[in-house]
Amino acid sequence: MTIDVPQHILDALTDVDMPRLSPETASSETIRVADIDLPIYRAGCVVVGSGAAGLRAAVELKRRGDEVVVMSQSAWGGTSACSGSDKQTLHTANTADQGDNFKAMARAIRAGGAMDEDTAYVEAVGSARMMASLQFLGLPLPQDSLGGTLRYQTDHDEVGRATSCGPRTSRLMVKVLAEEAIRLGIPFFNHTTAVKILTEGDGAHRRIVGVLAIRASDRTETNQFGLALFACEVLVLAAGGPGELYRDSVYPNGCFGSLGLTLEAGIALVNLTESQFGIGTRREGFPWNLSGTYVQAIPHIYSLDAEGREHHFLASYYRTTQEMASNVFRKGYQWPFHSTRMLDFGSSLVDLAIFRESAAGRRVFMDFNRNPLAVPGDLPFDLERLDDDVKHYLANAGARQALPIQRLRHMNPLAIELYRRYKVDIAAEPLEFAVNNQHMNGGIMVDTWGRSSLAGCYAIGEAAGTHGVTRPGGAALNAGQVFGTRVGEHIGASGRAKVASRRDLRASAGEGVLKLLALLKTHSPLTVKAIRSDVQARMSDKAGLICDAESVSAALAEARRLNAQIRQHGIAYDRAAEAGRALQWQQMALASEAVLEALDYFIRNGGGSRGARAICDAAGESLPQSSTGPLEAFRFRKERGSHREEQIVVRLDGERMAVETRPNRKFDETAKSFFERDWPAWLTGKVYDLGSR
Repeated sequence: MTIDVPQHILDALTDVDMPRLSPETASSETIRVADIDLPIYRAGCVVVGSGAAGLRAAVELKRRGDEVVVMSQSAWGGTSACSGSDKQTLHTANTADQGDNFKAMARAIRAGGAMDEDTAYVEAVGSARMMASLQFLGLPLPQDSLGGTLRYQTDHDEVGRATSCGPRTSRLMVKVLAEEAIRLGIPFFNHTTAVKILTEGDGAHRRIVGVLAIRASDRTETNQFGLALFACEVLVLAAGGPGELYRDSVYPNGCFGSLGLTLEAGIALVNLTESQFGIGTRREGFPWNLSGTYVQAIPHIYSLDAEGREHHFLASYYRTTQEMASNVFRKGYQWPFHSTRMLDFGSSLVDLAIFRESAAGRRVFMDFNRNPLAVPGDLPFDLERLDDDVKHYLANAGARQALPIQRLRHMNPLAIELYRRYKVDIAAEPLEFAVNNQHMNGGIMVDTWGRSSLAGCYAIGEAAGTHGVTRPGGAALNAGQVFGTRVGEHIGASGRAKVASRRDLRASAGEGVLKLLALLKTHSPLTVKAIRSDVQARMSDKAGLICDAESVSAALAEARRLNAQIRQHGIAYDRAAEAGRALQWQQMALASEAVLEALDYFIRNGGGSRGARAICDAAGESLPQSSTGPLEAFRFRKERGSHREEQIVVRLDGERMAVETRPNRKFDETAKSFFERDWPAWLTGKVYDLGSR
């Protein structure tokens, strides 16, 4: 049976038209600093980023009467609006008949280690409210005939808390939140790039006072770069992850995040060693994660060499056709690379094999019109000869069709339609793909209210380093909504964003502008193109899913040299419009050094393989096997249990990175609330812990 989905449903779940923004209001106030006429925009709070997390924070702030504006490099052009998978997952609390409760969910969220226990509980207990409010705004989560939300199992999810609107879940989240933000009259400043955080005060009294940005619409004869000053008492960073950090990346183009921006402001970052890598199509075409039903349909995977010869390379890794096909299937819910799944002929051996093919200069494809070829000397592919978990899943899904494309069309026709919308017909031609960087689990260090180490500055979404080593699929979308709501509540309770800032920022803005101008040099030997190539090649080749101590140490030394050269020579630009991109690559070079500093520190202190990376070591305890024998070059260290109980913190101290560790914050599962005892803290606002920071 083939699912015949009405055309209007295909359109609604794949195209997802976004609302139009109103024209921006020009600034009516200008100050003269560093020989530049600098326009000023005043707000109580500036939210940097127009993705699902940032829009949630903005909506919650506006609902509480705060003066909030949204600043966006490219509205509807970030990761939330442009990313997805076969059925992009939202991870929320399930019903009791699935054996769920908030404490159990919190344990699952933090199961990978290096995650604060209280944060995991915040995400779990807030998830039900988050999902219900999104449904109220119009998010079309699927239900059964009795109103229950449909669920399935995803990666690092043993209960089945996943749900989905289809390939474009996060874009649909952006759509409904954007419509609400526009309805509430929240001002949007599009094509506006934050380039410098401004602070005042010293030590514990230092706090946010504004942010410098570059805006094309503010370029004038007396302001060639289009610099603008946003004065605010509160800043919410929701600009996503550092997608441009890696050459091999499934992020949309132009995703820079805010790690370099925050490092320069002295803000602490955490868990930069933790990312996600997995199979997907690259940015050169249509970037998309190939998880879920794309691989559960069990397509034939092969590579082509420079002469166009086809290689059935997975047959060199698995012992039988059944073992190979079953592990291709498991990439559906074990999508991220994980070092331990390279062992015992597990599913991440698929990732390693693809990684090696790409490193050898071969192009890798999946063909949905062919079943997997047999491992030489073994029986051919047969749906009856699959591991029990795979066979039962396909039987329950009714996916017993003869060919992968037929199984995919039955299980998820939207997955086919999505690629077709981008001029790729996977029903007619093989799909090229690779192992790519997909998500940063680390980021800005925050507490349970989303507060960073800088007073007045909050971080949410992928900008916040809350996820630890691993996380269930879709937990990041949930975390962004939960913390977006909590940030709105906390800022609202503080009262700091009720009116627009009236501070005189001539001194701090002048100092910030001079520092930015010092980086922009027309005759610098360093170009944006050269820095981009240098940073991305180093991160993909030396700090991807396969690492070793020597390579990481050498990469760190190279990153330090690059940043020293940038400080000395600045970055060249051909025309004023390119200044913003130059500043973003200066920040990306800084973020690269911070990631490598944390990774080098981790490895030098005995850090082993976990989550996204295998730390290869000739003396390592773990040795992946292939059907042809041990893979000695990929022998790797095991993870130390003690490292799961701590997190690596990185700060910029002058011109060098300062690194330290801190223990995970704990959560007492035995503690219980009591209404009459705890209600006063809510009534008085004590619950918001406003006395700290």
